[in-house]
Amino acid sequence: MMEDDGQPRTLYVGNLSRDVTEVLILQLFSQIGPCKSCKMITEHTSNDPYCFVEFYEHRDAAAALAAMNGRKILGKEVKVNWATTPSSQKKDTSNHFHVFVGDLSPEITTEDIKSAFAPFGKISDARVVKDMATGKSKGYGFVSFYNKLDAENAIVHMGGQWLGGRQIRTNWATRKPPAPKSTQENNTKQLRFEDVVNQSSPKNCTVYCGGIASGLTDQLMRQTFSPFGQIMEIRVFPEKGYSFVRFSTHESAAHAIVSVNGTTIEGHVVKCYWGKESPDMTKNFQQVSPPQ
Repeated sequence: MMEDDGQPRTLYVGNLSRDVTEVLILQLFSQIGPCKSCKMITEHTSNDPYCFVEFYEHRDAAAALAAMNGRKILGKEVKVNWATTPSSQKKDTSNHFHVFVGDLSPEITTEDIKSAFAPFGKISDARVVKDMATGKSKGYGFVSFYNKLDAENAIVHMGGQWLGGRQIRTNWATRKPPAPKSTQENNTKQLRFEDVVNQSSPKNCTVYCGGIASGLTDQLMRQTFSPFGQIMEIRVFPEKGYSFVRFSTHESAAHAIVSVNGTTIEGHVVKCYWGKESPDMTKNFQQVSPPQ
């Protein structure tokens, strides 16, 4: 195998205690393999210091990433990742192979998806898509590979894997996500939990989820909504593209509405809101109709 094929050899080491020194980092990391340099970055006084450790060999860097990520150094669990160089950020990645990653938990970051997909090959770009207005994750992202085979492998092997508290979905990223501020964006602006909880009576535990024009199944709904609480009942109407999910509690349902509304499921942006209440939800499920 060619050695200098642009494989990364530099690690980002973050979440450091303020007492960590370059010497200490070099001591710890060179136990795994010979290090070329360590550069500590401390000028961002508000943030914790972080550093870059450069190895001579890609495989030593990869071993150090696996061994040191999450290890405690002076009482703090450090985060270790591949360092992204500014130059790689500016590369034109339009001819690379882009993977769509969906159903992400809200706390999953770009670094998390990068680490999850790194084993499949060299990544040129990765990002979790955020809502412009709130800065919160929209529940999906993209990972770009240099190599088509790597991207194919990632799609096959990562689909259905657990990341955070949810099983993620993977697919080829066909289109660019819609530009912000389109009508779609305005309809799906991030809801606030406090508002949603109060929109319907505390007895209402039913979520309407619509807009899934194809691929709507009971299992898809269960997979999408199970992270939010205990599901009592699911009704799907695939030909109409919507479904009802009844939770054990009003709060679970509210969390589900907030988290799932505006996310992309099977390539469709979905809308979620409270199902209409009726005296007996279970018997009169059929009466529930989505607002026009």
